[in-house]
Amino acid sequence: MAGDKDDGSLNYVKAAFHWQYNLITLAGAVGFAVISASGLPLLLAAGAELIYLSTIPQNSRFQRLVRSWQYDEQKKQQQKGLSDLFRELPPEMRSRYARLDAVCQGIRENYKRLTSTSQMFAEQMESKLDGLSQSYVRLLNSAFHHRQYLNTTNLENIRKEAAALQADLEKEPPRVQDINRKRIEILGKRMEKFDKIKENCQIVDAQCAAIEDVLQLIRDQSVTMHDPQQISEHLDSLVQDVEQTEATVREVESIFDISPLATPDFDPGDLGNSGKTYGGKVRN
Repeated sequence: MAGDKDDGSLNYVKAAFHWQYNLITLAGAVGFAVISASGLPLLLAAGAELIYLSTIPQNSRFQRLVRSWQYDEQKKQQQKGLSDLFRELPPEMRSRYARLDAVCQGIRENYKRLTSTSQMFAEQMESKLDGLSQSYVRLLNSAFHHRQYLNTTNLENIRKEAAALQADLEKEPPRVQDINRKRIEILGKRMEKFDKIKENCQIVDAQCAAIEDVLQLIRDQSVTMHDPQQISEHLDSLVQDVEQTEATVREVESIFDISPLATPDFDPGDLGNSGKTYGGKVRN
């Protein structure tokens, strides 16, 4: 639908209609019509509103204003999301972020001493620092949830269960064998996912440490730096590395959304009702 497009003209019309000054004008027209006991103010207001809605949404300055509203709203939502992620972190991880934030603040303070001709680069630096701080929170949150998963999943038990099923497979009736082969396949996928998440946790830890190291280096260099371009390559390289790591994190975190039963050849109906026996064991 046209109305659902973010950049559609209908959005500008909707924004123009809901603009507080327009609503105040319409409310005034309604109030005047009530006081005067006449419908004429409403007719005049309707005509003026049609002209207003056919011209203002096409105005480039108004469109820029609407886009700035959308940008501000997106920033608010992003900040709320980051705040929610931060609140999930344990105290030691919050302290770790506080130390990084102090380093970023030190860099900002040093950049304030730059000449006016260098302020443009300082603004770019500010944007990159904000982006890295936000990425750091997301990576810390991912590391926290990865560790929770690793700490609550016993890989050795999964291996033992798969081995026990495999050892008894040939002794079971054909129907039970079919079910337990699928169970062995599922347990194998769980072991693969465990190893992948463990590896990803190590990647996230290394990337967080790299962010800390590079920003501390930039803070040290910014003490005596006169040209911000001297260290822009450090930040650009770090931003690229962080973006790649975050892409890997998103790929691995999608594992958590996949049910272990969601395999092409697996039919949950094969398991029957709760309390059935599988390989001589009762599962509730």
